[in-house]
Amino acid sequence: MKFLIDECLSPDLAKLARERGYLESSHVRWLGLAGAKDHVVTRRAVDDGYILVTHNTADFRGLYGREELHVGLVTFNTAPGLMSLDLQVRLFLLALSELGGEEAWNEVLEITVNADRAVTIERFNLPE
Repeated sequence: MKFLIDECLSPDLAKLARERGYLESSHVRWLGLAGAKDHVVTRRAVDDGYILVTHNTADFRGLYGREELHVGLVTFNTAPGLMSLDLQVRLFLLALSELGGEEAWNEVLEITVNADRAVTIERFNLPE
């Protein structure tokens, strides 16, 4: 299992993934994809077997919905103004725990933090 961290999130998450044993994990900047369109990032993640981790849920959900087969998508949704590096790390650790070391074939793991800081976790197939 390996993760590709989108540029809207810190490269520290890719470092954390590597520290946790997911040695092939990367960040889009490290792959020369800084500023790349979402469909380019999707193609790289799907073709290279990465679980994409992003804060850009709406766009990537649509793109992944068109894929026949992928190893998973992890999305973070937060109320405006809540996202910080500390929260990114906590949400990523929660995602790692929820995945349990297994690829999420054709699944989305969506973690949402509302304005009251209540966390909800949803896991569903995509495409359905």
